[in-house]
Amino acid sequence: MNIGLYQSAAALSSLERWQDAVSQNITSAQVTGFKRRTVQVAAEAKGELLTQPGAKPDNNEGMPALFPQTRYSIAFNAGENNPTRRELDLAISGEGFFTVRKPDGATAYTRAGELQVRADRTLVTAQGCEILSNSGDPIQLKSTGGALVFMEDGSVRQGDSIIGKLGIAKATDPKRLISMASGLFLADAGAGIVPVEKPFIQQGYLEGSNVSPLREMVDLVNISRAYEANQKLIQSRDSIMQKTLDAVS
Repeated sequence: MNIGLYQSAAALSSLERWQDAVSQNITSAQVTGFKRRTVQVAAEAKGELLTQPGAKPDNNEGMPALFPQTRYSIAFNAGENNPTRRELDLAISGEGFFTVRKPDGATAYTRAGELQVRADRTLVTAQGCEILSNSGDPIQLKSTGGALVFMEDGSVRQGDSIIGKLGIAKATDPKRLISMASGLFLADAGAGIVPVEKPFIQQGYLEGSNVSPLREMVDLVNISRAYEANQKLIQSRDSIMQKTLDAVS
């Protein structure tokens, strides 16, 4: 068995996964509240490479055969809050997520605060998810109208009345958040969702993505070069194997 061929093939697979993540980052660079996808590639030992004649497997007489192992993760660092001067645009300064309810009833979390008012006067996100209060209920505007003000602590004021307070929550273990489309995250049982004690809300702002397009383009170039190098390694090993077969046949 030619271990080198399998190692290079595994490297090509890891590079393809990295490229998928980078491509997603580039296409989502302008999406409000998007969080950058990252890829970690680590070497893992899988079997032994026997380099000496007469060496026996499982007897510590060989070298570890290292193969790349790819792991996805998400960078949760905040993007820049950009002014929009729109009454229903909100950005969180610091930690936390807006708590929302999806159309299917599931609770989700997002940093995208581009809000709208549904026909029944309920506050929803641009994707139609209901914005939930700190008590877990949708926030509904009064029929009498009045200026809508989102205070820094998340309280929602319409006219002279407080009609609710935004439910701002955080995960004690962000790695357990499950990424969904449109900047939404679901929390599994181990995420440890807790309310943010002192949230800071900015009205008339939207949080941009934390993606640097220039950095992603540099990564694409590095991926292309590494992919080409591994292709050449495979071709070289294949050529050596063919010459060996020709010599002994």
